[in-house]
Amino acid sequence: MRDTTVSPGTPCRTEHTGEPPMHRLEVPMPHALPFAIGTFDSIGPMSRAPFPHRHTFHEIAHVTAGTGTHVVDLARWELRPPHLYVLTPGQVHHWADARGLTGVVVLFTDDFLLDHPADRDLLRRLGARPWLNPGAADDVALSRLFAELEDEYRRADEGAESVLRALLHVLVVRLARLSELAVDTPSARHCGVVEEFTRLTGTDPALCSVGEYAARIGVTPGYLTKVVKAETGRTPSQLARAARMLEAKRLLATTALSVRQVAARVGFVDPAYFCRFFRRETGVSPGDFRRAGDVLPHQGDRRRPREKTPRPSDPVHRQRRTADVASR
Repeated sequence: MRDTTVSPGTPCRTEHTGEPPMHRLEVPMPHALPFAIGTFDSIGPMSRAPFPHRHTFHEIAHVTAGTGTHVVDLARWELRPPHLYVLTPGQVHHWADARGLTGVVVLFTDDFLLDHPADRDLLRRLGARPWLNPGAADDVALSRLFAELEDEYRRADEGAESVLRALLHVLVVRLARLSELAVDTPSARHCGVVEEFTRLTGTDPALCSVGEYAARIGVTPGYLTKVVKAETGRTPSQLARAARMLEAKRLLATTALSVRQVAARVGFVDPAYFCRFFRRETGVSPGDFRRAGDVLPHQGDRRRPREKTPRPSDPVHRQRRTADVASR
């Protein structure tokens, strides 16, 4: 499962010194299903962690009550239930001032989507607009679907894995409809190429050229450009540039890394060139961006001062080892 799951109690890891910790899905045994569902309480403290972190897995949650703010990739989303949110591997998020959170949380790795590989692209697009507000009728229907998923998971009857995969597919498609995303069925080869390109832009933003991405995937640059633009409407170079910029913003906003270190992490040998690139893309320097605050307001929320990121010695980090089905 490509190191996306761990045994309960396994400490979280940091991919690079100074970056937000990476959390992997806890499963009860090495070959257990890479899927979990439960309440915010049963999943554990990491389901509402107040410090910036990433996941190796997908997370879908239906929030039915509570107050606070969910910060996802620099954007603040004020909680006004009922809400739905979708997170994809690599996104940086945390909760601010969260109280009384209730609802259902679904966690699963890419491996669990083998029956419906096109769902990975839908989830990626949903992750780009992670906050959904269902109407009354949609909320009732989705509540029933979440309840059916949870019941199937708890019962663990014969054939449960197939049923869970099918129900998860239904959930992803319904969320895409709610978000007004186009739901289509691209060819398996196109889907695989776009999926691998998307994964690389998220996990290795230091890659610079379309040729480098194409070589990693095993296709020609022309073919990569053709299929990526057909599926996303944007060229690989545009998407790669956007991915590098997003990662740079994440690191500037949520870590104490120097501008030189951030530049190196996103593939710039020359920090001065990185500063020019950053200013051209955003209109401000990296230092000004960091000083202005780490998040963008949404839904009428005013910009607030950047929150302190807890140190590994802080109580909240020690607390996460007590999670029942914690996400790491």
